[in-house]
Amino acid sequence: MEQKQTPKMSRRERKKAMTPEERKKRKRKRLIIWGSIIVVLVIFRLLLPYIVLKYVNGKLENLEEYYGHVDDIDIHLYRGAYVIKDIKLLKRVEKKGKTGTAEKDTIPFFKSPAIDLSIEWRAIFHGSIVGEISVEEPVLNFVKDRHKGEDVKADTADFAQLVDDLMPVTINRFDIHNGQVHYIDLGAKPKLDVAMKNLNITATNLTNVTDSKELLPATLTASAVAYEGKFALNAKFDGLAKEPTFDMNVSMNSLNLVLLNDFLREYGNFDVKKGNFSLYGEFAAKKGKFGGYVKPFMKDLDVVQWNKEEGDAKQILWETIVASAAEILQNQKKEQLATKVNFNGEFDNVHLNVWRAISYVLRNAFLHALKPSVDNSISINNLKEGGKKTFLEKVFGGNPEKKEAKKEKREKRKNKRKKKS
Repeated sequence: MEQKQTPKMSRRERKKAMTPEERKKRKRKRLIIWGSIIVVLVIFRLLLPYIVLKYVNGKLENLEEYYGHVDDIDIHLYRGAYVIKDIKLLKRVEKKGKTGTAEKDTIPFFKSPAIDLSIEWRAIFHGSIVGEISVEEPVLNFVKDRHKGEDVKADTADFAQLVDDLMPVTINRFDIHNGQVHYIDLGAKPKLDVAMKNLNITATNLTNVTDSKELLPATLTASAVAYEGKFALNAKFDGLAKEPTFDMNVSMNSLNLVLLNDFLREYGNFDVKKGNFSLYGEFAAKKGKFGGYVKPFMKDLDVVQWNKEEGDAKQILWETIVASAAEILQNQKKEQLATKVNFNGEFDNVHLNVWRAISYVLRNAFLHALKPSVDNSISINNLKEGGKKTFLEKVFGGNPEKKEAKKEKREKRKNKRKKKS
């Protein structure tokens, strides 16, 4: 005989059919499950900073050119962020010991009390998951003879990989608050420490999250203070372009040269009683080519002239030459020594217009003073300034295009000879 199958009960019907004791057991079982999940999550949350701290320190210890360490990590799950506290990076270097043998040493390179890495929530509304980094009060040291040019590419690769490891999503915004950049020369007497302080940088839309059709969708602004002078930089660029594509201007206003006398004595073998330095420039690049200029200004310059008690004959002669040149070549009405240096070309082939720079020195001194401001003559669509050649350019400059063509012909001939041999 066939057995009759009992009809399946719905969830509601099974619940109604339960006895009070069964309901209590079921409720207790749910509480235990949910309680266990909460306990596991709490334990994981408590252990997470230590897990991340170990991970970050492991990455810092494995850098080839640097040794790094982090003291603490704070996790902010509610905003998808974590804060690296008291990070220090030391440059690994080799130095000769007293016995002449190579010894390993480390020098301070970078430190910051806090680096905040988080999800940029504003970008989510544009359909992108990207990150932002905020660095608080960083100090960056460049030490002479300890950071060689051939290490730059390797160092850059190290830091690019480190950022990728620490931030699993693409960086779209970058901020620096109240930073410092130092140039240190340990071999100078006295030891040199030239610093730019109160540095603030903001870079936005690095990955074009807003899906802008502009040629230069990203922006960067920077400001700083250096020896009573004010530094400012404004730039627009394409962070996704394969070749450098940007349009920027930069200025440094009224840097007090008296406060840089140690630097001037070390590298120029002279010092000043008074004087201010300013600089203005514009730069732009696209499709592998670039152009721009810089306009340096020295105002109210008064060079100290050595006496017999302070230096030898060479020093006295050099100070006299510098002081005399500054007096002759400065614009007497504005009391400023200035020029304008133009350059353009490709990144592996730079054209520096020296004769035009000399012409501008003479023009500023004897004809009309250059304006201490940005000229707004360079842009992404205009990489090279027009205008007639100066007298010195016509006489001594020649035709740079013909020179370049001759240079290319010579190189082709050399390559043919090498192939034949």
